[in-house]
Amino acid sequence: MLMAHPAVLARLVEQYETLRILQAEKGSPEVRRRMDDVAYTLCVSTGTRDIDAALIAARHQLPGARPQDDSLVTL
Repeated sequence: MLMAHPAVLARLVEQYETLRILQAEKGSPEVRRRMDDVAYTLCVSTGTRDIDAALIAARHQLPGARPQDDSLVTL
């Protein structure tokens, strides 16, 4: 499986978290569409099927991740 560069994953995680905050505050259709796009890209980039698993997988691939982070969650 191809793996995304950690810098790309870090940017996607940052974008998703920012969009999630905007969605909670404003809930606009544009923000929701962008959030869906970023979620899809994260899933494809990490080989997962849902955004929660994608976020966990992405964080595990970032520099400084510890193996025990989210160890109780299986993908």
